[in-house]
Amino acid sequence: MANEKILIVEDDKHISKLVKYNLEKAGYHCVVTITGEDALNHLDSNPVDVIIMDIMLPKMDGFELCKQVRQDKNSIHTPIIMLTARGEEVDRVVGFELGADDYIVKPFSPRELALRVKALLKRGKAEDTVKDILSVDNIKIDIPRHQLSVNEKNISLTPMEFKLLVTLIQGKGRVQSRDFLLDKVWGITADVTTRTVDTHIKFLRQKLGKAGQMIETIRGIGYRISDEE
Repeated sequence: MANEKILIVEDDKHISKLVKYNLEKAGYHCVVTITGEDALNHLDSNPVDVIIMDIMLPKMDGFELCKQVRQDKNSIHTPIIMLTARGEEVDRVVGFELGADDYIVKPFSPRELALRVKALLKRGKAEDTVKDILSVDNIKIDIPRHQLSVNEKNISLTPMEFKLLVTLIQGKGRVQSRDFLLDKVWGITADVTTRTVDTHIKFLRQKLGKAGQMIETIRGIGYRISDEE
């Protein structure tokens, strides 16, 4: 039986009860907060394993909450799922850019939400069991410490960006399709598969700077990382 803690940030009581009921049925311990401020106060002294947040929250919206969570060293790597009625591409892109790991549009399937939570937690545990340091050219990744450095300068990545870069480097020299990356990194399929992969690749390249040029686009297929600048 799972005992991971899930923080639900949702001001709609009907939805928060639905999410809490289904996740607790799956064995998780859930805490509900209504505002972003309450969520941050809870996180100050109560670390959680996954955060599920709406965007349209009173006072502080979900985008700002996500930003502040990612700026806190204690929660920078905590998986975040945005659960919202805002399904426009621009909203998804902003959500991923601010550090969300997954994005689900309302109305949603409670079973699918539970599966996505499970996938995020499973992925995190898998990373914890890997004892390895990867390097390619001037990029160095310490997997157990979840640290990335480029030219010995530390670079901050979201959990999904980190997992994506690790996957690309582990398959160095091989073309990796979008479908493969989706399955390997995100664990399940979704309606926004290719856009999700492409968006994270874009952010990775930006954060890596010149080193990001090593991530090659293979038109119509996917991506490949090489050790040449």
